[in-house]
Amino acid sequence: MEVFTDYYANEVRLSFEDHPFEKNPKHVWIICKLEDQWLLTKHKNRGLEFPGGKVEAGETPEEAAIREVQEETGGLIKTLTYVGQYYVKGKTEHVAKNIYFAEVSLLMKQSDYFETEGPVLLEELPEQITSNHMFSFIMKDQVLPYSLKQINKIMNINKK
Repeated sequence: MEVFTDYYANEVRLSFEDHPFEKNPKHVWIICKLEDQWLLTKHKNRGLEFPGGKVEAGETPEEAAIREVQEETGGLIKTLTYVGQYYVKGKTEHVAKNIYFAEVSLLMKQSDYFETEGPVLLEELPEQITSNHMFSFIMKDQVLPYSLKQINKIMNINKK
């Protein structure tokens, strides 16, 4: 387990075990790729980030992940892999969030991308995201780099 603080100095606990904090978390975050490009979305207020959001009533976290990617980017998921879970101990509320890796098969043009301005494709993620004002605070703690390392491990195991 990794423990660190987020952009707002809240304690974050990150684990790549099977649902260590909550069996049915109410939030999801999906690290996406479309072929060899990273698929992000531009949140209207926060900036560039991977899709994510709340699990709605009657929905599983996996269903929420599929819906959020489609709503925020127009992306249709080919494969969805559970990566881990993190828990943020905020000053007023606590949030547990499942992290997924999604391989997206195609992007559909939409008239509305909900709270976002739609899909953004990047060849590479910048090395200095933490100091880049274009990116959301969600991208600026250690969840992303640790998760990318875990995704590489998972993908290498699946190739064998």
